[in-house]
Amino acid sequence: MYQAGDMAISDWPAGERPREKLLQRGAEALSDAELLAILLRTGSRGRTAVDMGRDLLASSGGLRGLLDAPPARLRRQSGLGDARLAQLLGALELGRRYLEAGLVREHSLTRPEDAGRFLLAKLRRYPHEVFACLFLDNKHRVVAFEELFRGTIDGAAVYPREVVRRCLEHNAAALILAHNHPSGVAEPSEADRSITRRLVEAVGLVDVRVLDHLVIGDDHWVSLAERGWL
Repeated sequence: MYQAGDMAISDWPAGERPREKLLQRGAEALSDAELLAILLRTGSRGRTAVDMGRDLLASSGGLRGLLDAPPARLRRQSGLGDARLAQLLGALELGRRYLEAGLVREHSLTRPEDAGRFLLAKLRRYPHEVFACLFLDNKHRVVAFEELFRGTIDGAAVYPREVVRRCLEHNAAALILAHNHPSGVAEPSEADRSITRRLVEAVGLVDVRVLDHLVIGDDHWVSLAERGWL
């Protein structure tokens, strides 16, 4: 394969150019840097778009670090101006909305994996703890998703009365609770189990059932229902 520093991308063989390679062989055939190059479109200062993609990945600690970085930090990256930044952030948001659209399309949610990937994409990027709810109808279809409480790196204050109020406003029949652990370790704490019990009791008074509570880590989640803690 031709190296990015050897010549301009337009001078590469057609089968090695990121855009043509994607169309001919599929997106899975491209490296992270090549996919980024398609979003960046052009290089700068003697670097090709692939060079820029590699530099961005290296300075961010990989694709996850790049896409989870706040916009203010990305703006400081060499060669990543407002136009390119907007393209990256837009692509990331499209991916999140794709996951959300698939979730809403589901006929019902009764297993952790039905919602886990969506909640992982939504919550794992935060440097502080966020507590969220998926509100479901009586057939366990998604009515709404809301991030209700935010906290420090150590935790978020969760108010059962507010969760009950949101259940009533959404006319929810069931809930899936979720929160992230900024440490990246998804193991539930005793405090997680305690607030789960309080919420089960609180929403139960208005005939709403808690189906699960997912604790979101760096790249996985733990289901309290699967642990038998609901």
